[in-house]
Amino acid sequence: MLKPFAIVSEPIEVKPYMDYVLHPHAGAVTVFTGNVREWTHGVRTLYLSYQAYVPMAEKKLAEVGAEMEEKWPGIRVTIVHRIGELHISDIAVLIAVSSPHRKAAYEANEYAIERIKQVVPIWKKEIWENGQQWVGAQKKYPEKGY
Repeated sequence: MLKPFAIVSEPIEVKPYMDYVLHPHAGAVTVFTGNVREWTHGVRTLYLSYQAYVPMAEKKLAEVGAEMEEKWPGIRVTIVHRIGELHISDIAVLIAVSSPHRKAAYEANEYAIERIKQVVPIWKKEIWENGQQWVGAQKKYPEKGY
């Protein structure tokens, strides 16, 4: 059974999450996927490595979903983020939102990705041709590296 707010280690399949949010009152479904890109600021990425504090990350994803449902009544949302080693074009995050009308689905989806970056304990290591760097979802203590 699909878990609506999940951290996974396997490749993300879009259709089950899209199907999860689709229902008879949904006039719109937006699906956002964040994919691993090859080039960032002129530097070639070889792959990314994601880590998460899974129990807290899933709790925070659900909290983001609850925030969204409060701001946009009538939406249905699911968010899944992958951890582990991801290669070019792999899906790192998927957010699916349905709503009676398209504007709310677009707005809620954009809100979700920004909130995930702010509050969910997921860390990304970018591995490039010429080096690597950890990038945290939360940088509360930059002097300590987290």
